[in-house]
Amino acid sequence: MARRRHTEEQILQILKEHEAGAKTPDLCRRHGVSSHTFYRWKSKYGGLELSEMKRLRQLEDENRRLKHLVADLTLDKQALELMLSKKF
Repeated sequence: MARRRHTEEQILQILKEHEAGAKTPDLCRRHGVSSHTFYRWKSKYGGLELSEMKRLRQLEDENRRLKHLVADLTLDKQALELMLSKKF
C-alpha cells in the first residue's frame, strides 16, 4: 500500500469531524488512515489551529535540519581529533 501524506488542512478537517461526533472507525475507513495514525494526530494536533499546525511543522523541520548539522560537525570534530592524536 502506497504511503500517502495528508496536508495540514486534511488532518484538521478529520479531527474536526471527530469532534463533531463522527465515529473513529468510520472516519479512518473513509479517509484511508489507520486508527493508530488518527490517535497520533489527535494527540499531536488536537486543539491546534491551522496556522499553529503549519508553524509546528516548520519548527520540526528546522529542528531536524539543525540536528543533522550538529551530527555532521561532531563527526568532523572527532575525525580531526583522531588525526591530530595520531600525528603527535
